[in-house]
Amino acid sequence: MIIKKLGTAAYEPVYAQMVEFTEQRDETTPDELWIVEHPPVFTQGMAGKPEHLLSSTNIPVVQVDRGGQITYHGPGQIVVYTMIDFKRRKTSVRDLVSRLEDSIIATLADYGIASHNDPQRPGVYVGERKIASLGLRIKRGSVYHGLALNVNMDLNPFHQINPCGYAGMEMVQMADLLPQTPDFEEVANTLAQHLQQQLTVEDTHS
Repeated sequence: MIIKKLGTAAYEPVYAQMVEFTEQRDETTPDELWIVEHPPVFTQGMAGKPEHLLSSTNIPVVQVDRGGQITYHGPGQIVVYTMIDFKRRKTSVRDLVSRLEDSIIATLADYGIASHNDPQRPGVYVGERKIASLGLRIKRGSVYHGLALNVNMDLNPFHQINPCGYAGMEMVQMADLLPQTPDFEEVANTLAQHLQQQLTVEDTHS
């Protein structure tokens, strides 16, 4: 699995690259993880309802083709795009989501943060507060979009939306839960390692 570090990059060009990569890949194309940090942006999923944007804002809102409702990306948040051949894996969407969630949970555990998933709501939670979000699209048998983990960011823009469509959903980040702010690159590398382990496991049911 190839890991690409895109640094800080505007959302829309990376989104266009994801779509292009997915359109052009074939059964021999290696899977890739793209690690990126975005300038402030709201992204609205295909089923997204406009009312979940609670107030007018100077932060751009981009309509995208992933599942789910509106979410926020900004500096200090690790975004990983999972460019995966879904057909090759002979697995289910639920299994894939679980593997992504488990990777985040394992990463947080490495920093001493206890977290969990919720079968009713994709993502990873610390208590009732959400620390990581997921949103995927499967097209031509391939997965794109991915996950976002809050490390050390301005959480205020989340107050301008119902995060992922949930009114009153409180967000949290690693920096608020640790005595010292974790190193962004180190967390990204740890998360990438866990994702590689989870996503290269052969499906025992195939």
